[in-house]
Amino acid sequence: MDALARKLGLKTDPIIFFTSAGIMILFLVVLLIAPEPIGAAFGAGREWIVTNLGWFFILGVTSWVAFLLWLAISRYGAIRLGGNNAKPAYDNISWFTMLFAGGIGTVLMFWGVAEPISHFSNPPRPDVVPFSVEAADDAMSFSIYHLGLHTWAIFAMPGLAFAYFIYRYNLPMRFSSVFYPLLGDRIYGPLGKSLDVFAILGTLFGVAVSIGLGTQQINAGLTELFGVPDAVITKVFIIAILTAVAVGSIVAGLDSGVKRLSNINIAMAVGLLLFVLFTGSTVFLLRAVVETFGLYITNLLPMAFWNDTLASYSRDGGTWGWQGSWTVFYWAWTVTWSPFIGIFVARISRGRTIREFVLGVLFAPSIFTLVWFAIFGWSAMEIDGIGPDAREALGEQAGILSAAVGESIPLAMFAFFENFPAATLIQGLAVVIVAIFFATSSDSASLVVDMLCTGSADPGPWHQRVFWGVSEGMLAAMLIVLAGDAGLTALQEVITVVGLPMFILVFAMMFALYRGLSQEDLSEVQVGRPPTRQELAPDE
Repeated sequence: MDALARKLGLKTDPIIFFTSAGIMILFLVVLLIAPEPIGAAFGAGREWIVTNLGWFFILGVTSWVAFLLWLAISRYGAIRLGGNNAKPAYDNISWFTMLFAGGIGTVLMFWGVAEPISHFSNPPRPDVVPFSVEAADDAMSFSIYHLGLHTWAIFAMPGLAFAYFIYRYNLPMRFSSVFYPLLGDRIYGPLGKSLDVFAILGTLFGVAVSIGLGTQQINAGLTELFGVPDAVITKVFIIAILTAVAVGSIVAGLDSGVKRLSNINIAMAVGLLLFVLFTGSTVFLLRAVVETFGLYITNLLPMAFWNDTLASYSRDGGTWGWQGSWTVFYWAWTVTWSPFIGIFVARISRGRTIREFVLGVLFAPSIFTLVWFAIFGWSAMEIDGIGPDAREALGEQAGILSAAVGESIPLAMFAFFENFPAATLIQGLAVVIVAIFFATSSDSASLVVDMLCTGSADPGPWHQRVFWGVSEGMLAAMLIVLAGDAGLTALQEVITVVGLPMFILVFAMMFALYRGLSQEDLSEVQVGRPPTRQELAPDE
């Protein structure tokens, strides 16, 4: 493998690189040969996980939120990720835009209207009447629960572990490095490399789901604007074009390509947000933003532990399906690409304290997410008609967005913009924003996968980085081609199964981080030296 790597001009760990690439290609070949048996196997696996381990996902993410907040307010919060005199590598604005655009920008565009309307018309709780005021409150609460603090805790947990062990103990920039307190020098052996390969594959599949969602929405927007067919071949073409854009950014690198795309993207998204605010029911939305903060704070604790335990007694059919399709899917999907976001956030967070890291990564994107959902979600529900009287007053307009979501989730955002001035222009802008979010996620993931292979923050050869960018596009395209009309369902099944072992590893990561922090001599920190095995386990 070393000889092959040298021949190809690669600067990487050949075992990690070729094993990851080989398994990915093998998986694609197997999908091509036997898509139905593979789909059935993932479907059965997903059903078992959702039914028997859904509670584990819900409890797990809530425990990560609590652990991170405890770290921020504890004596460990003052520890700086790097030398004690290290300065942040990026200013606050660039730091925020990069972590947000590389994180869930595409997801907010996809679900900003669709999720609140879905919960509004089909409430999560069995005793809530659809389209009622109570359904509207629950729709907002659950939407922000899914994409607020809990989602960012899934990113922050590995991100903090990466930053701590890589910058304070000078360990390689690899997934296995965070397990040093548990594995010691074995992180450099077969076990450590296996962990790195798994993290790379999880990142590739997790990003493929994001790319799949974004592609479906771009296709829906082009269909609405120009009558472009909503077909598999169209989606493959969209992936090919935008992968080419991402590859250009990959070649430019983190500081030039990703930073520039992220700043442009967030500026456009904020512009879209302000457009909806000031051309819609402005006073109503300003009230709604304030009220939504209260709803989230009030309902956060109950939602964080809600497991729909009495579903068999309170729902027709007695199934536990809602949380499996929503909450558990979100957590499983997000955790698969948490190594990607974790490494990426660690890479751009050098020089910050643990307190700055936790509060910044958890709260800054969560507040933006809350404002986004408050403006788009409440606007959508107002258009759809809240309450029996409002829906009667709207007449033929009543339920227009609920019907659009029921017909096609990717179409929801574009149906929403039909109710605003300059609808065609705004719909076109939305397509561009989704496309740039798509490219940002893809190029960020490619750079991170390359880091996981090389073990260094320094970029590898351009053709090595481009390989991963092209691979992500091919993987997403293949999943869409093989999934057919059941695209989202198939992607959910794959990602839920892949997410379970990654979820368990992030739990282990939390214990490894605590063990490492507990060895800190806060009065005299020794930066740049891993703790010895004796320091980590003095009783052994």
